[in-house]
Parts: sequence; C-alpha cells; structure tokens
Amino acid sequence: MIAYVFPGQGAQFVGMGLDLYEKSSKAKDLFHKANHILKFNITELMFSGSEEDLKQTKVTQPAIFLHSVILAKMLGSDFKPDMVAGHSLGEFSALVANNTLSFEDGLKLVAKRADAMQKACEAEPSTMAAILGMEDDQVVSICNSIQDIVVPANYNSPGQLVISGSVSGVEKAIEKCKEAGAKRALILKVNGGFHSPLMEPARIELAAAINNTPFQHGICPVYQNVTGQPVADQEIIKTNLISQLTSPVRWTQIMKNMLADGVTEVVEVGPGKVLQGLFKKVDRQLVTRSATL
Repeated sequence: MIAYVFPGQGAQFVGMGLDLYEKSSKAKDLFHKANHILKFNITELMFSGSEEDLKQTKVTQPAIFLHSVILAKMLGSDFKPDMVAGHSLGEFSALVANNTLSFEDGLKLVAKRADAMQKACEAEPSTMAAILGMEDDQVVSICNSIQDIVVPANYNSPGQLVISGSVSGVEKAIEKCKEAGAKRALILKVNGGFHSPLMEPARIELAAAINNTPFQHGICPVYQNVTGQPVADQEIIKTNLISQLTSPVRWTQIMKNMLADGVTEVVEVGPGKVLQGLFKKVDRQLVTRSATL
C-alpha cells in the first residue's frame, strides 16, 4: 500500500516549483490561475523572491501548497494513493490531491488560513520550540505545570515534540525541559504560536470559510492531524480541519497508524524530505521517496 504525504510550513526554498512551470503547460496554467486567485504574483516570489519573502506566512503557505498540489496533478495516472496525509498546512494539499477539495477552493482556504494566522500572530506575540530527546508525556507534563500558555503542538516523531504558546510560556518550558534532561530545546524561526489556543481567532475565521466550501468524497482516506485516524466522511473531515489550528498535529500517531494499516511505501509530494526522515525514525525498513515527474 502506498501513502502520499504532503509537507507543511518550513519546507519552502527560493526557486520552488520553477521546474514544474518550465516542464508543463498545464502546470503553467495552474500557477497563473493561482496568481489570479491570490491577487498577487506568487510565482515571482516562489521562483526568484528572497528567503525573507518566502518566510511571510501569507506567502509560505500558498507557495508550499502550490508546489505540492501541482506536482501531484502532474503525476497523472501515476498518482495512485491508498492513503494520504499532510503535516499541518499539508493537510490541505492532501485534500486537494485526493479530490476532496478542488484546486481553486483549496487555494482559497489556504490563503484565508495564512491571512487569519498572520493576524493572530500580530495580535499577540507567540512562538514555538522543538524539544528533542524526551518522552512526549514528560514534555506535556511540563507544559501543564506552567501558568502561561504553552501546549504540545507537533508530535513529529518519537523523541521530537514541538511546543507552542506565549513567548514567556515557551521560554519557561524550554528551561524546565533542559533541567529534565532534554537533549536539545530550541526556539524555532516561526512568527507565531501555531496549533495553540492563541490561534482561536484564526480558527473562527477559517471555520466560516470551510463551512461555506464544498467538499467531495475523496479517492482514498486522509489521515487527519487532529486525530491521527483515517477519515473519508466529508463532514468529519471539515470538523477536524476546523479544529486543526488550535489542536496538536499528531504526526507520530499518523505514521504509526499508517504502518499498522499496511503501508509499504511513502511518497513525499512537495518541497523537502522532512516527512520521509520522520517515517524512517519510526520504521527504518520502510521504502520512502520523493515524487518526481
């Protein structure tokens, strides 16, 4: 069984998607359509912008989505997933790739999500940190012991948990994790506390957009961030997608559930190889590769 997985924020790089644009007229049409939908020239920023340009949430999220989704569409009949999943933002890419969402609707939701998250970040300073070399339960217990807002945000793999919240809450948690024996505990280069209660204003804004967007029956189940479980029902997918902004990404659980359900090969669709590396930490024997034309 083959799983196709889609990366989230942080996988961007200058020049991303240019090879697709140059190889295919269909890809070129989709990039031009994206410029029209977004009302700014995202292709120029992707192909020849600066790293600073690409770090802006309103650019980063649509850029990664476009790279992943257009690549998936270029695979044509070679795209035969038994299951899909995406890390955070990547869940939207996965839902377009498996035909639950249209390209246009998926891009509009991603743009709304990025804008809403940017506003939430500006309203209240927040951040995230990676904690390495500790049991998940230990990190969660430390977060729970702190008065300021700090919560588990990304269960990336065994021994790798990202926390999120207020600047003071995350800094206090880092110190406590170091005292408790964490191998590393470091602030991430992000502009906000994603997947924390501080994203509640963004969740409300995105919920309205999701509820007004048509969802179809996909070609295969999507393993969703909020539960780690495979879902095919459109209404459950919507509910989980709305909860995603303020809930942790349960990627460790997604990987374990996919393996338990018989996945034998994982194909990463989009920029980078981060998700392949995370799968290898769970099962070194698993076949992983990047999607290529």
